[in-house]
Amino acid sequence: MKYFEFTFSTRPCSETVSDVLAAVLGEAGFESFVTTDNGLTAYIQQALCDEAAIKEAIAEFPIPDTDITYSYVEAEDKDWNEEWEKNFFQPIIIGDRCVIHSTFHHDVPQVEYDIVINPQMAFGTGHHETTSLIIGELLETALNGKSVLDMGCGTSILAILARLRGAAPCLAIDIDEWCVRNSIENIALNGLTDIEVKEGDASILQGKGPFDVVIANINRNILVNDMKHYIACMQPGSELYMSGFYIDDVPVIRAEAERNGLTFVHQKEKNRWAAVKFTL
Repeated sequence: MKYFEFTFSTRPCSETVSDVLAAVLGEAGFESFVTTDNGLTAYIQQALCDEAAIKEAIAEFPIPDTDITYSYVEAEDKDWNEEWEKNFFQPIIIGDRCVIHSTFHHDVPQVEYDIVINPQMAFGTGHHETTSLIIGELLETALNGKSVLDMGCGTSILAILARLRGAAPCLAIDIDEWCVRNSIENIALNGLTDIEVKEGDASILQGKGPFDVVIANINRNILVNDMKHYIACMQPGSELYMSGFYIDDVPVIRAEAERNGLTFVHQKEKNRWAAVKFTL
């Protein structure tokens, strides 16, 4: 598979700018990212590369007064996801309760919840703020015996953590066929059952549930559009956790949720990213 290697330089260059840039580029089709002293190196399949879409994403970059320039070359013919896995994916340790690591990591701390994944993308590994925010929520809420829906599951680490904490049954859904395959692989790596994985969007939720806990870590526009589908498969007392958006987007998310009968519980923030909790 042929890739382009893009080099992005940002001014200012900070961890927050790089994280937001990676999120924006991820939506434009980029798969793997490496932080550099000046910004990011990012990889995208040549067949999926749309330079007009990349320029538009940069022009609409959500952090004001950020200057972004880039250049690109044809990447050396190798498995860049594998290179990222081996050289750049580091274990994620969340307090003293949860560690997320790959099969090639052996020196990891012993904690309550040990999650093994075969990471082939930069998102859904727990490194991104939105994922870690939801992980924190799942560690703080009672899940034993509860049914869980994980929308936009990615690598399914959220569904895996919920299952490890006693949730059952769990349903993980993603629109991307690759994510479905990787989720199934990761669930097997952790020796888990009672997690069903399906390919599709919120339209396939009809007739499913009710779920006690719904997780949706996607983006603002999809969340606003699909929230009514999540609520339709909840029941009184169900909890809805959403992330994948910036703190500036919380009022829009909250307004749509309350319009559909949800009660706001709280919001949490990390580097301008937000997660919100509602109950029905």
